[in-house]
Amino acid sequence: MARIEARPGVLDGKPVIRGTRLSVEYVVNLLAHGETPGAIVQEYEGLTDDDIRACLLFAKRAMEDLSFVPLMAN
Repeated sequence: MARIEARPGVLDGKPVIRGTRLSVEYVVNLLAHGETPGAIVQEYEGLTDDDIRACLLFAKRAMEDLSFVPLMAN
């Protein structure tokens, strides 16, 4: 988790990969749309596989604190 940081002056305080302007949200979105970790690392200089895993771990931990209420079908 040391790879993820949030600072008010960077992307309005969204969690980003330390030392970059790449948000966790953006990286997880790329993965969700079929991009591979290897392709993301190749596209963004300085990014590592550990950075990608840190984004996924951050997203997983963020989801732990959410409550879901099932919607009733009409």
